[in-house]
Amino acid sequence: MYITAPITQIKGIGEKTAQTFEKLNIYTAEDVLFHFPRNYFRYPVARRIEEIEVIQEGMTAIRAVVKKTPVSRNARSMNVTTLTIGEAPKKLELVWFRMPYVKNSLQFGREYVFFGKMVIKNKRWVMEQPTIYEVAKYEAMEDLLQPVYGLTAGITNNLITKTIKTILSDMELVQDYIPVEYRKKYGLCEYNYALKQIHFPDAIENLIDARRCLVFHEFFSFLMGIQYQKEKKNKDPNGFEFTKDSFVEECIGKLPYPLTNAQKNALQDIKNDMESPFVMQRLIQGDVGSGKTIVAFLAMARCAHNGYQSAIMAPTEVLARQHFETFQKLCRDFGLDFPVVLLTGSMKAKEKREAYAQLENAPNALVIGTHALIQEKAVYSNLALVITDEQHRFGVKQRDVFAEKGKVPHVLVMSATPIPRTLAIILYGDMDISVIDEVPAKRLPIKNCVVDIGYRPKAYDFIVNQVNMGHQAYVICPLVEETENMEGKNATDYAKELAEILPDHIKVGLLHGKMKNDKKNEVMEAFARNEIQVLVSTTVVEVGVNVPNATVMMIENADHFGLAQLHQLRGRVGRGDAQSYCIMINTSNTKTAQKRLETLNKSNDGFFIASEDLKLRGPGDFFGVRQSGDLAFDIGDIYQDAKELQQASEAVKEILDADPELLMEEHAALKRQMKKFMDEQLKKMSL
Repeated sequence: MYITAPITQIKGIGEKTAQTFEKLNIYTAEDVLFHFPRNYFRYPVARRIEEIEVIQEGMTAIRAVVKKTPVSRNARSMNVTTLTIGEAPKKLELVWFRMPYVKNSLQFGREYVFFGKMVIKNKRWVMEQPTIYEVAKYEAMEDLLQPVYGLTAGITNNLITKTIKTILSDMELVQDYIPVEYRKKYGLCEYNYALKQIHFPDAIENLIDARRCLVFHEFFSFLMGIQYQKEKKNKDPNGFEFTKDSFVEECIGKLPYPLTNAQKNALQDIKNDMESPFVMQRLIQGDVGSGKTIVAFLAMARCAHNGYQSAIMAPTEVLARQHFETFQKLCRDFGLDFPVVLLTGSMKAKEKREAYAQLENAPNALVIGTHALIQEKAVYSNLALVITDEQHRFGVKQRDVFAEKGKVPHVLVMSATPIPRTLAIILYGDMDISVIDEVPAKRLPIKNCVVDIGYRPKAYDFIVNQVNMGHQAYVICPLVEETENMEGKNATDYAKELAEILPDHIKVGLLHGKMKNDKKNEVMEAFARNEIQVLVSTTVVEVGVNVPNATVMMIENADHFGLAQLHQLRGRVGRGDAQSYCIMINTSNTKTAQKRLETLNKSNDGFFIASEDLKLRGPGDFFGVRQSGDLAFDIGDIYQDAKELQQASEAVKEILDADPELLMEEHAALKRQMKKFMDEQLKKMSL
């Protein structure tokens, strides 16, 4: 089997199952292989129930001899099989639903291991749907790390595991595109070996080596893609003329608040770039709440003042609509008669036609939208500036798409990810960088606290008090729904729990990445209007809307997240005049987790937190939920894997210095990889 084979060619995958896999963006054998585990699970040591000092809830393995015959009965049109093991007070009821064959498969007097989740029901210890193992087979599994995958309805962890094993056993070996000398130089294991070990590691050391190899490949491919394109073309000449006047300064003077020095410096950088002989390629790095939006507006307004169009592409429709309303208000406040145009995918056909007409007929329009801005029907008459709101949602090739719609425009990228400068230079090597590292004086610092699970009732009371004062709250969970072998709060069940716990006048909403875009927009807009007071969400709110009324950010299982991601989540609050709070629930007993979270507790400076995150990460810290939020690589993490990022950057530079066009025979596989990388970028743009 070739790695590019459609998933239907894999044994056991029919059309119906393939359609379900598509929900996970899995279409080919390669897609399955690159659906990396989100965590690893080690089976607990199986113990006899009488040996357990304190019985606790959670995933447990119980070793027991069958001393009673299982009871099978029908209840509410459903077969239920039960078996009781142990003696009071350490007695456990095993329950299987719709599995009548269990009764005959368990032999009286024989010892088995029962693995499942222990819970208390009606003051009784219960394990529902436990898996049954022969003792020897279970003991052999205790030493292995088991992969845990991101799932969707209809796809089980077992199905993905089985599918990947089938692919690995039948697949032709994948050719490694990184030249041998660099694999030796950086001590990288063999690529096919890495693919096997990342899914089914023989030992923790092998897993670390495999992950390091795949991280290096991912960074290398990304950086090579950027630099290879850069090396192939010269800087584009600036085809736009801007008058040297005081327009921007006059606008700043009309603001009800002063700009920070960092904002002024960023604006000056933009002004200088727009007047230079070449088009701008600039990254504005600004911490959460640093005021990047007003900088974007003033840059776009300057374009309109000079008779040019500008466009800002937001990552979500909700944020695009919010920018649209904000920019309309700013134009009114400044007395500017500039057309402001909104273009999103969900707009009705008539609304889109009107927007397209404005793009063609309004030469100085400020255009706000989503990926709809680069669709074929969007034809610009005079586009001079493109601003993207989050780099990771903006493919490398998209700049060229805008260029094809007229002259090559100036490009400004806004990033809220607080990346240490050394890493930013690597990741954005084809761009100049400005940093907005000051927060407007009117904003109150967020008050933080790190607490254990015993604090939850007080946290709920605090949220109720804040809502009663007219404010709102976010509650973040690491999981969308209950997942096999994954510990941590899930948003779906937590939203139901909170709806029962909190008073009736408090509306609880649910938001997660598996929702359709229309539904996500509906929920976020309802939260923005205060129709929802408490929003239970996954990290999808990292790139959300500005809700100044939200004053509480409560993060469950905070120890599961990277510090940079926690800081960005915290940045969803503290956007209004009221005091805001961040409550981080630490469910880990380790000193390392406490130390990491204390960094957030003591500082609101994203750049300091990012640098501390680099220091506190170790090679075994990659277990758990994705660590960094914005620059979402499939497996790499720019903080944890900073060393590999720097090494990949060195390798890319050396190769392109020696062979800019990748014409050498030893670079043939690499050149094919670059074509594939660019094709993938174009594909992402069309999604």
